[in-house]
Amino acid sequence: MSGEETIEYDVFGRACPSRPALDHITNRWGLLALGALADGPMRFNALARRVDGVSQKMLAQALQALERDGFVRRDVQTTNRLHVEYSLTDLGREMADKVLELIGLLQDRMPQVLAAQESFNKHVPPLDQ
Repeated sequence: MSGEETIEYDVFGRACPSRPALDHITNRWGLLALGALADGPMRFNALARRVDGVSQKMLAQALQALERDGFVRRDVQTTNRLHVEYSLTDLGREMADKVLELIGLLQDRMPQVLAAQESFNKHVPPLDQ
């Protein structure tokens, strides 16, 4: 043994350090940013257009968290103007593949989801009443 301690991570454990990373991947904007970047590197504004409805602030926060966790690479180029491009790291590509699988499954199953929602709504009164 090399003397390094093997750490087991359990995302179900309250103190597990994997929880914040999981949150960064699975929150709405992080998930959509990963999925969008699977198409290839993008500048911030192109990514904001692709992830329709996200504010610049929320997208910037999501990208910063994903970069910190090692999923996204931020490449700053200074030519005539500042040019910032975001892309997936190898780890980010692995996560994006799973994210896209989940997105595809959800999109394929939306008729069942909508039917379940309709059925539920018929039997359960809205919470705000």
